[in-house]
Amino acid sequence: MDNVKILVVDDEQRMRKLVRDFLVKKDFIVLEAANGEEAIDIFFEEKNIGLVILDIMMPKMDGWQVCREIRQYSKVPIVMLTAKSGERDELLGFELGVDEYISKPFSPKILVARVEALLRRASVIGDDVVELGGIILDKSAHEVSIDGKKLELSFKEFELLAYFIDNKGIALSREKILNNVWNYDYYGDARTIDTHVKKLRSKMGDKGSYIKTIWGMGYKFEAEQG
Repeated sequence: MDNVKILVVDDEQRMRKLVRDFLVKKDFIVLEAANGEEAIDIFFEEKNIGLVILDIMMPKMDGWQVCREIRQYSKVPIVMLTAKSGERDELLGFELGVDEYISKPFSPKILVARVEALLRRASVIGDDVVELGGIILDKSAHEVSIDGKKLELSFKEFELLAYFIDNKGIALSREKILNNVWNYDYYGDARTIDTHVKKLRSKMGDKGSYIKTIWGMGYKFEAEQG
């Protein structure tokens, strides 16, 4: 993961330096922005940014607005930083396509570990194509089509669907899904999963029924053959 560019957006210079120092030790190239407008300018000028670390509360343009702007054009992994720890903020972040959500204060080492995990999941997947029940999932291109029509999925929605397909027919608890798709132990509300499943089902149309709810536990993916 050498030479991956990471954009760190925070109006506190001290916070940017702290995050930058830990990322540079891992051979990442770090770009900095002190507000949302500057972040948008840098993101679209650079073109090849591999991940964004984004604070919510900032002058000129807050993190939510920046996330919305980026998500119109890119599925780049986004890690949201916030002083707030409310469930509502977290769910809003996931609705907007945030891939990780970290409340301040946090351990810089944990932040770097999550960044590395996200980047691994974004690029590690081999070039295999899976076909199942009218769904074609191309892991290398990070693309999904249903009955020949391409689906526009967020990074996490794609990972969730890929995990379901890889584990078709197996009952999966919410905890297991979180630990595998989010790649770390998560102690938040299970509605994080439910929110993603709801959006994924909606985008899949009739094929959304392949994702079965197992009441009191989690989900199971069962596709019709042929």
